[in-house]
Amino acid sequence: MISQLKSSKNPLGTGRPATYRAGMADAGQKKKRKALMLGVGLDSDGSKRITTGPNFALVGGSQETHEVMTEKVIKINEKLTARGKQLEEVSREEFDDIAHSVGLRRHCPETN
Repeated sequence: MISQLKSSKNPLGTGRPATYRAGMADAGQKKKRKALMLGVGLDSDGSKRITTGPNFALVGGSQETHEVMTEKVIKINEKLTARGKQLEEVSREEFDDIAHSVGLRRHCPETN
């Protein structure tokens, strides 16, 4: 059986939901949404760092950068726990609010 699945988030960032076709043994069951925070440190001191958790993956960065990324995802997870929610349960606006409260800012490139 082939079914069409739609994701509410497009990994390519085109603004439209990503769609794909997949053959599934039991297409009648609904899959649970999953969410993941991904942190990529672009600076380096020669070491390779990877830190993972139940809802995050952090790669790269100098020791300082990697520690800062780790601190931020831990704080975000603490705030989610305090709200009684999982990452996949919060809206984009609610996540932005939580991220802002731990010192993160959304990058908004200027358009010419």
